[in-house]
Amino acid sequence: MERLMRVGFGYDVHRLVDGRRLMLGGIEIPSAMGLDGHSDADVLLHAITDAVLGAAALGDIGSHFPDTDARYKDADSAELLGAVIGLVAERGYELENIDATVALQKPKLRPHIDAIRARISDICRLPVGRVSVKATTTEGLGFVGVGDGAAAYAVCLLRAASTSASGRDGDPKL
Repeated sequence: MERLMRVGFGYDVHRLVDGRRLMLGGIEIPSAMGLDGHSDADVLLHAITDAVLGAAALGDIGSHFPDTDARYKDADSAELLGAVIGLVAERGYELENIDATVALQKPKLRPHIDAIRARISDICRLPVGRVSVKATTTEGLGFVGVGDGAAAYAVCLLRAASTSASGRDGDPKL
């Protein structure tokens, strides 16, 4: 019996601006600046969403929730990720785990990591022990280091919900 597994990688970046909330991992982080974007600009959830979509070979976040569509103006990125989790489930996949890193000079994220992990766990329907979130600065280097923005990287593993053999296109045969 074949066990189909797929790895996905996601990356996102947003500029820091005045007058916006700082949303990371579905949690509002106290900050004088927030991330700019069409949606709530949650760079971490966007990277995770792209990783999940990539693992299932379903495109990227922009192809599913384009920034040219008014329906997604100020959208809650947790809802977008939840929709993607549902989409991959319909295709016969389950999320196994997530590993993500946020690059942000300030504010410090360490006090918020447990809450972020718990929120991502809830959105993705995963035990919190399968969600890893790390934070780093860039030691003052680049756009992150000078405080112009934030970046996030995510890797995930999907597995076929069914352990039956896969079809010719590599998708689970359900």
